[in-house]
Amino acid sequence: MGSLHVIRGAPKAAVIGGGFIGPVHVEALRRLGIEVRGLLGSSAERAKPLADRLGIPRVYRDFDDLLGDSTVEAVHVASPNAAHFEQAQRVLDSGRHVVCEKPLAVSPAETAALTELAGSRPAQASAVNYNVRFYPLCHEMRSRIRRGDIGRVLSVTGSYTQDWLLYPQDYNWRVEADGGTNLRAVADIGTHWMDLAQFVVGQPIRQVCADLATFHPERQKPVGPSDTFSGGVGAKESHCVPISTEDHAAVLLRFSDQARGSFHVSQVTAGRKNRVILEVAGTDGSFAWNSESPNQLWIGSRRGPNQLLERDPALLTPEAAALGDYPGGHAEGFPDTFKQVFRAVYQWIADGGAGPRAYPTFEDGDREVRLCEAIARSAREQRWIEVIERA
Repeated sequence: MGSLHVIRGAPKAAVIGGGFIGPVHVEALRRLGIEVRGLLGSSAERAKPLADRLGIPRVYRDFDDLLGDSTVEAVHVASPNAAHFEQAQRVLDSGRHVVCEKPLAVSPAETAALTELAGSRPAQASAVNYNVRFYPLCHEMRSRIRRGDIGRVLSVTGSYTQDWLLYPQDYNWRVEADGGTNLRAVADIGTHWMDLAQFVVGQPIRQVCADLATFHPERQKPVGPSDTFSGGVGAKESHCVPISTEDHAAVLLRFSDQARGSFHVSQVTAGRKNRVILEVAGTDGSFAWNSESPNQLWIGSRRGPNQLLERDPALLTPEAAALGDYPGGHAEGFPDTFKQVFRAVYQWIADGGAGPRAYPTFEDGDREVRLCEAIARSAREQRWIEVIERA
């Protein structure tokens, strides 16, 4: 298999978001041969240098200008969280496909409305970019669990840790309350972990018990824009603002089939730039995977030797092998997961919307925000909370 997989007949796309993640979308789309027609940033002036650097031909003045571009058939929403609901809604209403960054929106009411709208438009793709599940070895864990390799799942544990908000001088729009669940670390990176855990074990999380901590109740907000993951420790001019969103969260879990679990998320763990850990223990074995070594899967055994499986399409189950575009020994990582998510989306579109949706849907995004609501409520009330199920 080759690293470039051109999807014939794929629609042209536009990308909203000029921060860290927007350009990642652009690069992944181009690896699939999908034309990116334009970019919408926080302002045309800020977006123009990025568009020039990326070779994107058009910069939109505003969202209406984007929707007025008749050449665009799919829109990638990589804007700040509070804008997701309106932008995703209007993209769907315009008859276009939408790929939205997580979280899908900031409240269960908004995600419910988006899910209902997407359901009324079955010919349009409506995806949420939970890319972590698209590492090949994450699919490998799922496939092996489904065929019973580790028996009945007993526990699911792990973490997602970063350090980019370690200092009180570190500031980004993500630290601001969103007016919905008002979660930050959980909504930003915890939803990735929960999506991965539920995808791998094939069970939804039914109950949560959470503890949240804000270690920096005040932060220095710079005068002017601040960049995500810039590596700096504050601006020359800033002012002190109160912070209510969490730096750290620890959550106990109960899954649908009596499996137990726990995870913690932190954006103040020095030296951890972006580490995801997932460990699944069963009656007959266990798995452990670490995103800092994404091409290795640890397989634990009680009665025999433990194993370390290297990502190699020749050794993986068909579902996992389909996500590996390079032979064994050739590492695949973070950018490749975006390519694989978008491949699933755009191949579904090119196939005329036939067959199952192999990508994370708005229903997945809705469940994650309902989990966030339950976690926020659990932390407030200091008790176990049932995750509300849709009728």
